[in-house]
Amino acid sequence: MSGHSKWSNIKRKKEAADGAKAKVFTRIGREISVCVKEGGPDPASNSKLRDLISKAKANNVPNENIERIIKKAAGEGDKNNYEQMTYEGYGPGGIAVIVECLTDNKNRTAGDVRHYFDKFGGNLGTTGCVSFMFTRKGLITLENDGCDEDKLIEDCFESGADDFSVEEEAIEVSTDPNQVFAVSENLRSMGYTVLSAEEAMIPSTYTTLEDENQIRLMNLLLDALDDNDDVQQVHHNWNMPQLPDED
Repeated sequence: MSGHSKWSNIKRKKEAADGAKAKVFTRIGREISVCVKEGGPDPASNSKLRDLISKAKANNVPNENIERIIKKAAGEGDKNNYEQMTYEGYGPGGIAVIVECLTDNKNRTAGDVRHYFDKFGGNLGTTGCVSFMFTRKGLITLENDGCDEDKLIEDCFESGADDFSVEEEAIEVSTDPNQVFAVSENLRSMGYTVLSAEEAMIPSTYTTLEDENQIRLMNLLLDALDDNDDVQQVHHNWNMPQLPDED
């Protein structure tokens, strides 16, 4: 998820990493399947597939799983036809939310997403109602192991990155969204530990929730969307509270 405290969001996801692995594999598998059907199974001629393979590897998807998905999508064994759907709306307290999905049943997915918004104090809007508040960028999160900042500057720009910021626990690198996976592979080859690499919608403004019930409902909305296999990514402009560090 993409929001103001990006590392907070990454950390939030990592806390449930073991339970989320199957969902990550499923979601990336759907992306690869659609990409193969649109552009063919050869990453040498299908640059988007090449990027998705890098994304899969960055998320620790085994090579044999990647090869199996590509072969299935290229052959007659995969009868699923996934469509890309994007939903926009407002969460509790007017938080702007964009939900990107890949689905084989638009009615089911639309119904599920609308139900989550209604149940947790939000409302689903029309196309374009919040997307004008966001800019798509590539976002790479690196582990901060006490790196030398001068070397980091040199490595980031040599890798093709646009900019970076250093936080206590992580380094956030921004880049062209079409180059995010190539840049992440470059940084990985330089010895950095990549925690996350994704295309992200970065909001131009952020909203802070003060009401405890709205905070609870917003977390429940995000959890419900995360748990839905049709949902690929969720972007929002919530200035999430920092999570307490575990001892």
